[in-house]
Amino acid sequence: MAWFRRSPAPVSDLPAAATSLDYALGGIEIGSAWARASLKEARTGGGYFTLANKGAAPDRLVAASSPAAGRIEIHAIKVVGSELRMRELADGLALAPGTTLTLKPRGYHLMLLDLKAPLEPGARTPVVLTFEKAGNIDIELIVAPAGPVGREAM
Repeated sequence: MAWFRRSPAPVSDLPAAATSLDYALGGIEIGSAWARASLKEARTGGGYFTLANKGAAPDRLVAASSPAAGRIEIHAIKVVGSELRMRELADGLALAPGTTLTLKPRGYHLMLLDLKAPLEPGARTPVVLTFEKAGNIDIELIVAPAGPVGREAM
């Protein structure tokens, strides 16, 4: 199935404001932070952004938290046969020097669990990212409307 393949194409409905939000912590740079709007009854949401290590030493995203969610897990997607499965990265997400990762739907992402309220389009959701070496940084996820991701809607 073609939609299992990760596409380098950006999500078309990424809020313009998210492309202007950039954060830096030592050699770590975070850009284009956003979340997909959730359904009113949904208790989960996804957080996405670019993550670059411009420093000389490796680091690791080990945790995230937000007042908007009961907890946040760092997830990866794995294709098993014809199924797409999410799994928590218990050791976090490694970030080698000179590496840029894009957290996106159907790829690495933050899974916001036990949402306290729905994620509404245009809202800003505060998140604290914790890195093994660089420490903590406060970011905001700009909430984009729900819409297509590849050939599927999310």
